[in-house]
Amino acid sequence: MSSHLPAQARGSSALSGDRGLARFNALPAELAEAVLLQCCGSPRWAQQVAAHRPYPDAGALRAAADEASYDLSDSDLVGALAVEPPAELADGAPYAARLALDAARAEYERTFGHSFVICLDGHPPEERAGQLMAAIRRRMGLEVEEERAISAEELRRLALARLADLTDRLASREGVSAPKRGDSPVRDRPSVPV
Repeated sequence: MSSHLPAQARGSSALSGDRGLARFNALPAELAEAVLLQCCGSPRWAQQVAAHRPYPDAGALRAAADEASYDLSDSDLVGALAVEPPAELADGAPYAARLALDAARAEYERTFGHSFVICLDGHPPEERAGQLMAAIRRRMGLEVEEERAISAEELRRLALARLADLTDRLASREGVSAPKRGDSPVRDRPSVPV
């Protein structure tokens, strides 16, 4: 599992330009599904998004990813949440903050059965640790079904952010590869330690 908070680094900017989208559209089906699993740990989500290629533009890709997120069954959601990396503080965070986050995260996981998922879109890096702790505290008081709905929305937002990162990497020729055997399918990108 990753050691960083799964958070959106680039804000809610549009997906990468035509070059990244064209490269995504050209990926072999098996590789496309594998890299999409790095965006969202649901095989069904990855299959749906990959199956609708080629996308004419970034908006169509984003709409398909959104639709696939909303189509997740309860078991798809449970599976995707099970592979989400845990929220972590950045290296150099005070020991007391790390200890508090570890305790809050452990209690959350005991209560809800999965990692705490949050997309800190729009929050500057210096505010993310506070936002993370406040969100865990607030969401700990929710009923399981209400929290599952919030987690699904946060997962959707993270998947879109990771998809934008994927097309950015393809556009910059950084490339993509399928996760190695034994790796968590969800890649903690874009991630910003808090």
